[in-house]
Amino acid sequence: MMLIIAILVAGTVHCQESKPGKKVSVLPVPAIGYSPETKTYIGAVTLFTFNSILDSLTRSSNAGIEFNYTWNKQLILESDWNYFTPGEKWFTRGLVHYSKYPDLYYGIGFDTPESAELNFQSNRFIFDVDVFRKIKKELFLGLGVNYKQYGNITYLNDTSIFYPELKDENNFGVKVIFLKDARNNILSPSKGDYFEFSNAFNIGSSFYTKISFDYRHYLGFGTSEKHTLAGRFYHTSVLGSPPFYDYSVIGGDKYVRGYYLGRFRDNNFSTLQLEMRNHLFWRIGISTFGGISAVYEKVNQIENESFKPNAGIGLRFLVDKSEGTNLRFDYAIGVHNQSGFYISFGESF
Repeated sequence: MMLIIAILVAGTVHCQESKPGKKVSVLPVPAIGYSPETKTYIGAVTLFTFNSILDSLTRSSNAGIEFNYTWNKQLILESDWNYFTPGEKWFTRGLVHYSKYPDLYYGIGFDTPESAELNFQSNRFIFDVDVFRKIKKELFLGLGVNYKQYGNITYLNDTSIFYPELKDENNFGVKVIFLKDARNNILSPSKGDYFEFSNAFNIGSSFYTKISFDYRHYLGFGTSEKHTLAGRFYHTSVLGSPPFYDYSVIGGDKYVRGYYLGRFRDNNFSTLQLEMRNHLFWRIGISTFGGISAVYEKVNQIENESFKPNAGIGLRFLVDKSEGTNLRFDYAIGVHNQSGFYISFGESF
């Protein structure tokens, strides 16, 4: 999502939306960030936070527009949002993304070697929108559509390696989603739980389905709940023959820190992550986290090498007292010489 350093010294602009009962906070800032996939990048971000003045039961909504250029010569333009209507009767979230993106590819499987690395470039366009209707307190039923296109794929390094699946592709999907969201905050939750089941039906060069489970629990304790134990179990399965980019993948800031996103990919991916977040003093906090993940084609084919542990430590700086939102600095390690440093706005999960 938004990777921000300049937010430390930026001011927030408050304005009143045209609709009564809504307050909008606008934060335009330059951005500097880092992740293993992009290395250092610079750009500009505008963050919007929507608060209901009259309805204390409606959580804050947020949106962002971001432009970045990375040290890996990646160009990224992105907008995403999470928006609740009054009383949270409706909820929508989405992502619109375009990038010209040099990347690394290692093939499919849990045991691909470092020698299989291929540097390639593609133009990527992603459109992903979900709309939910509240069916009961904290329970939502939703439908979503997504479109992904990876085009102009070219190899960037001289190699004898060739992957036939690494080609221009696109797919269109329709999702059915069941969601329970009892978190007290979207970007930096400290109590409550979250469960999402999604079943996506996709049409690309062939038909395939993608199923995902996402369960998170947050336990706040201590004085003013300044300590939070967060846990997450996430699983995704692909049934059929997806494009190379839509397999289940390990890594990245949002799933398994310490692994390059897409370093290992296969039909199935499962992970269990735990994180202890502690406020120390003033706006400063610290976090320790880790977990175990597995990448595999079928359950009966899981081997010892399928399991990928990770562990890390992080620093937190509170940038928004009213929303409890942190700027996050994390370092994590995995196996197979994998590691990563991350700077991001909001918690990983």
